[in-house]
Amino acid sequence: MHKYFLNIYHFINKFNKNDIINLDKNVSLIFRNYSKKNHQKTIIKIKNLCKKHNRKIYISNDLKLGLKLNLDGIYIPSFNKKKNMCFLSKRTNFEVIGSAHNIPEIKTKEKQGVNLIFLSPLFKTKKNNKFLDIVKFKNLSKNTNKKIIALGGLNVKNIKKIKNLNIYGYASISYIKNNSKIFC
Repeated sequence: MHKYFLNIYHFINKFNKNDIINLDKNVSLIFRNYSKKNHQKTIIKIKNLCKKHNRKIYISNDLKLGLKLNLDGIYIPSFNKKKNMCFLSKRTNFEVIGSAHNIPEIKTKEKQGVNLIFLSPLFKTKKNNKFLDIVKFKNLSKNTNKKIIALGGLNVKNIKKIKNLNIYGYASISYIKNNSKIFC
C-alpha cells in the first residue's frame, strides 16, 4: 500500500480553461477524443495552459502529434495492439502510458514499452457492467512489474477502497471533474 501521494490522471476530450484551472494542481491530463480528427489547435491551447500551471499533458493514441508538440507523453489505449512502439521510451522526456483489461493486454502494453498500466475497469461504470473489483484487480496487477493506475467507476462511495491497493495512482473522468476534494 502506498503511504505517499498518489499520481492522478484526468481524461478530457475538449479544451475548457475553467475546468482545467479548477482541477487540483497535482492532476495530469490525458486528452482523448476519438470522434474529432484534427486536434492540434486544441492540444496547443491545453499544452500552453498546462505549462503555465506546471501540469503534465498526454495525448491518446496520436504519437506523431504528441512528439511534434513536445507533450509529456502518449496514452496507448487497450485497443491499440501495435507492437512497434518500444522505441518511444528512449526519449527521456516522453512518457508512454497505456491501458489494459486482462493479462494479454498487460503483456501487449509491456511489449509497447509503457511506463504505467491503467488497469480497468476497477468498479462498475455506466457503460460497462463488467468490472474487476478489488480482488480481481489485485490478482491482475500481480502479472506485471509496471506501475499500476486504477481506472474506472471511481466515485465518492468507493474511492477510499483504493487505499488498500498497491497502486501508483488513479485515473478518472467524472470523479475528478465533479469533486473539488480529490483522494490522495
